[in-house]
Amino acid sequence: MTEKEKMLNGENYNSRDPELLQQYHKARALLKRYNHLDSQELQERESILQSLFNACGDRVWIETPFLCDYGEHISIGEGTFINANCIFIDNNTITIGRNALIGPHVQLYTAEHPLKASERIIASEEGTRYLTSSQPVIIGDNVWIGGNSVIFPGVSIGNNVTIGAGSVVTKSIPDNVLAFGNPCKIQKKL
Repeated sequence: MTEKEKMLNGENYNSRDPELLQQYHKARALLKRYNHLDSQELQERESILQSLFNACGDRVWIETPFLCDYGEHISIGEGTFINANCIFIDNNTITIGRNALIGPHVQLYTAEHPLKASERIIASEEGTRYLTSSQPVIIGDNVWIGGNSVIFPGVSIGNNVTIGAGSVVTKSIPDNVLAFGNPCKIQKKL
């Protein structure tokens, strides 16, 4: 099993594997171009997003700057708007549905590490490395995630959900609710 297969399977993997580094460097080059384009260069912006992501629907708008690790693990549905300074750590798949509104400074995390330093840090003759595993993040259709929110690995957010600004979403959220807080909790049905 390759390190990439381990990563996408939720197993511990080596993030400095040559195949993963090549994918990372490709994403960095595309992001550098995207983040420095004039906002009126719509065709070039769309072309870069199509090259970067696994899937990118029509009328997706991503404000700059935007950052992700690999890009090719991200799928975004049509009509979605992603505001400035979002960070998608896509060590596993990130799936965003149609017509989502992602506020500024939202962070989507798929990577995680063992909590105990003695289990996390591996020293060897080749140098120090850190055990990493990952879980997917799924965001449904018609979701609004308020600015400065953080979505943890393995979280699914249902359809028609509003997540209040500044929330830390550690557990999955069902359809048709308003949720906010740290940790994020359901406040009412919508």
